Amino acid sequence: MGLTSDEVKAIINALGRNPTKAEWLVFEAEWSEHCSYKSSKAWIRQLPSKSPLVVRGPGLDAPIIRVNNVAITFKIESHNHPSAVDPYDGAATGVGGIVRDILTTGLRPIALLDNLHLGDLNNQRSLWLSRNIVKGISDYGNRIGVPVVGGETWFDESFNNNPIVLVTCVGVGDFNRVVWGEGKVGDLVLVIGNDTGRDGMLGSSFASRELGNNDDVGSVQVGNPLLEKLLIDALIELNEKGLVKAIKDVGGGGLATALSELAHQLGLGIEVDLTNIRLRDELEPEEILISESQERMVIVVDPNMLSEVEAVLRKFELGFDLVGRLTGDGRFTAYYRGVRLIDLPLNLITSPPEPIRNYTEPDYLMKLSKIPPLPNVKFNEALVKVVSSPNIASKEVIYTQYDHEVGVRTVIKPGRAGATVLRLLEEDGGGGKLGIAIKADSNPRYSYLNPFTGAANSLAKAYRNVASVGAKPIAAVDSINVGNPEKPDRYWYFVKSVEGLTWMGNSLGIPFVGGKVSFYNEDSVTGASIKPVVAVAVLGIISDYTKVVEGGLTGGWLVVIGETEPELGGSEFLHVVHGLVAGDPPKPKPLDEKKRAGLIMRLINDGLTKSVMDVGVGGLAVTLIKMAVMGNVGFTVDLSKAPLTQGLSDPVTVAFSETNARYVIETSNLREAVGIISASGVPYGVLGESRGRMVQFKLGSLELASISVDDLININNSLRGVL
Repeated sequence: MGLTSDEVKAIINALGRNPTKAEWLVFEAEWSEHCSYKSSKAWIRQLPSKSPLVVRGPGLDAPIIRVNNVAITFKIESHNHPSAVDPYDGAATGVGGIVRDILTTGLRPIALLDNLHLGDLNNQRSLWLSRNIVKGISDYGNRIGVPVVGGETWFDESFNNNPIVLVTCVGVGDFNRVVWGEGKVGDLVLVIGNDTGRDGMLGSSFASRELGNNDDVGSVQVGNPLLEKLLIDALIELNEKGLVKAIKDVGGGGLATALSELAHQLGLGIEVDLTNIRLRDELEPEEILISESQERMVIVVDPNMLSEVEAVLRKFELGFDLVGRLTGDGRFTAYYRGVRLIDLPLNLITSPPEPIRNYTEPDYLMKLSKIPPLPNVKFNEALVKVVSSPNIASKEVIYTQYDHEVGVRTVIKPGRAGATVLRLLEEDGGGGKLGIAIKADSNPRYSYLNPFTGAANSLAKAYRNVASVGAKPIAAVDSINVGNPEKPDRYWYFVKSVEGLTWMGNSLGIPFVGGKVSFYNEDSVTGASIKPVVAVAVLGIISDYTKVVEGGLTGGWLVVIGETEPELGGSEFLHVVHGLVAGDPPKPKPLDEKKRAGLIMRLINDGLTKSVMDVGVGGLAVTLIKMAVMGNVGFTVDLSKAPLTQGLSDPVTVAFSETNARYVIETSNLREAVGIISASGVPYGVLGESRGRMVQFKLGSLELASISVDDLININNSLRGVL
């Protein structure tokens, strides 16, 4: 049993009796970290979550943002433990689960993003995990007709046995058709979609402990994407016809969690008969409760509308079970073949004790706080090493396995800019120009060295990505993935990450409208924990998507916006060239981020940019090379023209420093663009021009490196043939 001895005592004391076997399982599922957030609630409440555009923030399956008369929702979810045991099904069902979260709003899922944190590709197990994770996401997303339009992939040996698999989904629709979740006493409760099997037994409990040698693949759900597609279409039609009052995904914790949480959210009670559940395996009644079989949803309907609901479900050949009704007693009551198995107060089920956990900074970080003296390196050799790093290399081999075109919404496609851009066909019957941009970012190395700074920088990077295409950032969702919260030096990473997100969100004016916390991402056998992953997905709004710009060079003047500081701590250069993970990551600059993002948006809106990229991992040199590879156009730049902090002259540091709040723009109207930049008071430098087939880095009259675009493309494709 996953309950602690104190929790067992609390349950018995509250009930005044020993629970039944079924009731114990309800508590084990609902009081798990995965479902209850008992170790994180007190901290994540600090995150800013309000803005004029946010109609419904965190707390339910998915938030609601209103732009004009369009409702937008987006959510991020993790599927880490399942992907470590059964990578194909684990990753695939992660896609299915996040799509169903979006469906609870009644809105249509229109896009997926995947943030993958994978191990060393020279490790055979890690390579096997990586290939199957990518294939699982690809197969499921492609078959349900929801495009995978963006993402990020990070490689580090700490993820060899514990991959972190995150999926974000975006949904949109008419604001007047949002399903807010309503119900009254006597309303009927149906389970629709898949039948119930033995897969995914107590998956929520499995996800709330460390991985070990005896992890059972039976804890992993098995997906059916074709059935999920029918579920999507049926729920959209039920909503359009006004036949559904509330929708709940059957996810972590199975029916035990879905039914109890639904009734609690409605402020009512629920009575169900498990005898009515369709089964594909012979199951005990307790197993019916905790199975996490996929492609199932719970819906609430008016009894007078039941025949119409059944007609829609039959139209899509979708199975359904009439399992119960809503009551007014605030209790979860369940029967099986006339025997009462469960009779519990919902307030107790959904309110586990929140443990007070100690946290302390790990001792080893003191030794990593300073960068030791570095030997001199040749600029051109360092450049090739950094560009060919798996974290920098093109992820084309991954995203070309995904269908990113289905739905005809994709304006900027994967690999073409810092963020993906989608048109919203819902505005003005499809005649408007409203669009959204979205990107999710993380940097486990930063978060390992300084979790406060790492988390703040994750938000800042995603914020810049969205601004770099011309969108205004308006909201964020986060996913914090760390080790065992019962260990103070692991829990410290979580606490400091939340503090970093809170500070940066407040500073930028960005609300967090949802998120996910995943603990126990470590190996119980070796005691090894992952580097912390704090992923942040930022959503931006574009009033006219025809004005957005991509990142590829086409020919023009190159201008860097923002000063460069000597910030190599946690950098890709330091790791790849010198084999070091050390130093303090680049300091966050929220005021500069906000001002410079506004400047970039103005330049794009005024038509003064041909391409834009923000500066991130790998620094200024990598940003320029990415733009050259995207556009298949070379450049000549003088690094001494970049605005530098006093005393900085080392070209290696200038090229590979990962200082925040910087962008590179390409313009054909240098005079007007520079006039606006100069008037804003933001530091800038005219680096050179983009043209031809060669890439040249200079420092004044000294040539640092010269390499052809074709060679750079080959170097940048180092993952091809591997994944």
